[in-house]
Amino acid sequence: MQTRPRIGITMRIEHTTDRFYLARHYSEAIEAAGGAPLHISLIPNSDYIDSIVEGLDGILLPGSDSDVDPLRYGQQPHLDLGTVQTIKDETDLLVIEAAERRRIPLFAICFGMQILNVSRGGSLIQDIRSQVPEAIKHEQGPPRERPSHSIKLLESTRLSQIAGDVDAVVNSHHHQAIESIGADLIATAWSTDGIIEAMEDPRPDRFVLAVQWHPELGWRNDGLSQRLFRTFVNEAAEPGREQNSRAEWQTALS
Repeated sequence: MQTRPRIGITMRIEHTTDRFYLARHYSEAIEAAGGAPLHISLIPNSDYIDSIVEGLDGILLPGSDSDVDPLRYGQQPHLDLGTVQTIKDETDLLVIEAAERRRIPLFAICFGMQILNVSRGGSLIQDIRSQVPEAIKHEQGPPRERPSHSIKLLESTRLSQIAGDVDAVVNSHHHQAIESIGADLIATAWSTDGIIEAMEDPRPDRFVLAVQWHPELGWRNDGLSQRLFRTFVNEAAEPGREQNSRAEWQTALS
């Protein structure tokens, strides 16, 4: 029996009940693409995170109903900043650091894209509606899986290769966006108002892809969503990737 690549997905926290949780769609999309989803608890302890990530083949950073703390990118909180969950920020940052040391594939969605950008030294637009008055509607509401706006893809990028001839029309559920782009990242897609909708690490020895929309909501019927998850899981399943990444990481520490 072929072993499925193990994909770690960081969870979310509900402060009113102190429960960790995760929307079902992320795990279902990973499983449908051939992966084995594993949930990572929000415990911002580097020893715990290192021990978990060491046994994984890929990382999925999902969306969240919280915002990244603007102090992490050198800004004061905007009046329309949403809830900040320190435990979520800290855990995701540790997971990103551990994944990058091992060079295992990383796929980031919505909040995941934003925290990835901040981890690389980038900054965020804290509230699109008030800070980008010419913007289109980026909080579409239900039905959440409905594609609500088109995006323009940068040619000759990993994302454009994945999309191929599939229509690039996506859903939209975010009030924040990328402002300045972090180190070793490039923007690869934009909405018509200029908001960055996707980024990737262009270095050939990495798979780091981030999108602002929610492909997990459309994985059953949307062609682009299916291609994104399939490509990510296939990258995580690449023979020898885990052993090579671990050897490189150990060499770097010695």
